[in-house]
Amino acid sequence: MLPSLLALCLVTASSPVLAATAGSFADAGDTLLFVGNEEKVYILDKAEGNAAQVMGHPAWGSVWDMTTHQSTVMDVRTNVFCSSGMHLPNGSYVTFGGNGAVGPGGNLGSQLNPGGYSAAWDATYQDFDGTRAIRVLNPCRNSDNFASANCQWFDEPTLLSMQKSRWYSAAEPTADGTVVIIGGFVNGGYVNRNYPNVDPEFEGGAAEPTYEYYPPTGTTPQTFQFMIKTSGLNAYAHTFLMPSGKMFVQANLSTVLWDHVANVETSLPDMPNGVARVYPASGAVAMLPLTPANNYIPTVLFCGGTDMPDYAWGNYTYPFINTWEYPASKDCQRITPEPQDGSSPAYQQDDDMLDGRTMGQFIILPTGKLLVVNGGLNGTAGYAQATLVTASYADMPFGESLASGPVLTPAIYDPEAAKGSRWSNAGLGASTIPRLYHSSAILLPDGSVMIAGSNPNVDVNLTTIFPTTYKAEIFYPPYFSAKTRPAPTGMPKTLSYGGNSFDLTIPASSYSGSANDVAESAQVVITRGGFTTHAMNMGQRLLQLNNTFTVNKDGSITLHVAQPPPNANLFQPGPAFLWVNMNGIPSNGTYVIVGNGEIGPQPTSAASVLPESVRLSGASGTADSSNTSSGGSSSGANDNTDEEGKSNLGTIIGARPYFTPHFVPP
Repeated sequence: MLPSLLALCLVTASSPVLAATAGSFADAGDTLLFVGNEEKVYILDKAEGNAAQVMGHPAWGSVWDMTTHQSTVMDVRTNVFCSSGMHLPNGSYVTFGGNGAVGPGGNLGSQLNPGGYSAAWDATYQDFDGTRAIRVLNPCRNSDNFASANCQWFDEPTLLSMQKSRWYSAAEPTADGTVVIIGGFVNGGYVNRNYPNVDPEFEGGAAEPTYEYYPPTGTTPQTFQFMIKTSGLNAYAHTFLMPSGKMFVQANLSTVLWDHVANVETSLPDMPNGVARVYPASGAVAMLPLTPANNYIPTVLFCGGTDMPDYAWGNYTYPFINTWEYPASKDCQRITPEPQDGSSPAYQQDDDMLDGRTMGQFIILPTGKLLVVNGGLNGTAGYAQATLVTASYADMPFGESLASGPVLTPAIYDPEAAKGSRWSNAGLGASTIPRLYHSSAILLPDGSVMIAGSNPNVDVNLTTIFPTTYKAEIFYPPYFSAKTRPAPTGMPKTLSYGGNSFDLTIPASSYSGSANDVAESAQVVITRGGFTTHAMNMGQRLLQLNNTFTVNKDGSITLHVAQPPPNANLFQPGPAFLWVNMNGIPSNGTYVIVGNGEIGPQPTSAASVLPESVRLSGASGTADSSNTSSGGSSSGANDNTDEEGKSNLGTIIGARPYFTPHFVPP
C-alpha cells in the first residue's frame, strides 16, 4: 500500500519515448511491489498478505527497472509500515521505524514482545518488529551486481536500530547531512494522545515526544516539548530546515521554530481557522520554490486537511464521529518563518483550493508550479472497523476507509500568479482510480508524475469498495503539449555550495523562436522529490540557480549557471535533479549530487560571479515546429502486467547507486 514507503531511485537518462497527452493520466501497468523511475525505483510496503513472495514469505519490497520494465522482489526483514525516511549526502537512503511484527489480518505476530502489546516476529509473514529499525539502501544501476549485498536493503534490527520506538515519525536532514528523527508513536492507531488511554495499563498508546539523530551521536534522545504540546495530532509532523539552521515544525494547530542543537523553541502563530494538516488530517504541504527573486527565503504552503473538533478525533482505537461524512477543508495558508524584512512570522490566507481535500499531496514541478493530486472530499486518513457512532464494521459504508468522495481531478497552484487566480485545473483530465489512504506520488526525471497506491485496509482486500490498489498511473503535466523541450548539454554530475560557475549549452535544434526571447526565459533549477509516504514528501524542495546567457551565432544558447548559494541549509547535501526551463518548458532532469557526498560540514565558497548576458539579433532556434512529439519520455509505460504485480506500496525516495564506506552500517 503506497503508504508506508515508496522508494524512488531517480537518476538521469530517459526511458523510451511514449505517446503522452498533456494533462492526462496513463496506465503505468500493474507493477511488482514498486513504482518506476528513470532507471531504478524502490518501493516498500507494510508487511501484509501480498501475493508476491520472496524468501518464502510475502514480499513488501521490490526494485523496478524503468528501461526493461522488469521487477525483482527484494527481501526486507522488518515491518516498514508508516516509517519515515530521508536521503544521505552520498545518494543512499535510510528509513526509520515502523510497526511491530504482524500476521494475517494485521493481528499481532506470533512471537510477542515483553508485555504482550506488540510482537517481535511473525511465523506466517516472517516480519520482524520494525518500530526501532533503521534500514539503509545504496541504490544500484544495471551495471552493478544486484545479487551483492551492496545492492540490497541492509535491515538487521539487532545490529542497527534507534534508541526509541517510532511509528509515524518525521525525518529532516541538516546542513551536514545528519538526519533528525522526530517524534512518532510508541504504538497505537488512529491518534495517540498522552491521554486518555482506553486501557490505563496499555503502555503503547502514547506519542513519543523525543528526537534523535542518524548517524547516531551517542547521546540520549532529548524531549521535544512541542511534541507533548501537540499530543494527539503530531504524527508525521511537517518539518522544514530554515536558512538559519533552525527547523520550522507544524503539528496539531501549533507551529514552532526550533533550534534542535540547543533544543530551544520559539513559538509561532497557531494555524488559522482550526484546520489540522498533519496525519490523519493530512493536508497538502510544501515549501514554495526558493528563487533569486525571493532571496531564497522559504515560505511554506498548507492546503486542505480538516477542521474536525478535538472531540471528533477520538483516540487510538477510532474516531468519535463518522469521519466520512465530515467535509475536508479547502483552506490554504502560507507562512514565511524567517522573514528578512523585519516583520514577524504570520500565516497569510491564500487562495482556497478548487475542492476540499484530505490526503491531497503537493508535487513541485520543475517549472516551480505545484501539482496537487489524490485524496478525498470527506474524512481523514487512517482506517478502522468501527467508530464510536457506528459501533460495528457492518455499519461502515466504505469498508474500513475513514474517507469518502475520492477527488479524481488534479489541480495546479501557481505561486507567481496574482492572488485570486493561483489555482487551475483547466485542461487536466481525471483519473478513474480512487487514491485515498496509503497513496502517494512523485516527480519523475522526464517531468511526469508517478501516482500509485490506495489501501485503506488492515490487510490486503481486493473486494471492498476502496480496495488494495496495485495499479499505478503516470500524470503528464501541461508542458507535455510542447512540440520540443530543451536538450541541454554539459550537465554536471556534482554541485557545490558557491564556487565557480558552469556553462550549459542549449542547441538551436531544441527550441524554436527568437534566441534572445528564449534565453531571457531560461531558468535552471534543482529539485529533490524526497521520501514520500502518506501524501507527504519529506525533504522535497526546488531551488533556482542564478544564471545569465550568451546567444551564439549558430542559434545555440550558452547558459552561465551559478552554483547553489553557499548555505547548505537552503538545499541539504545529497541527490537532486538539475533541469533547464525555457518558456516554461522543462528539459529532462539530470541526476546530480549536491555537496561533497559525505556527512559533515560542507565546504563553501563565495557565491558564483556570472558574466553579463550577451544577446544577438536575428538568432533563432531551428526546431521543427510541426513536430508533435511530446518532446520527453514517459517513465510510466510499464508493460509488465504480472497479476502478482503491485504498485500500491510506499514511500518514494530518490537515490543513486553510490556506495560509500562511510555509510555502511556496522
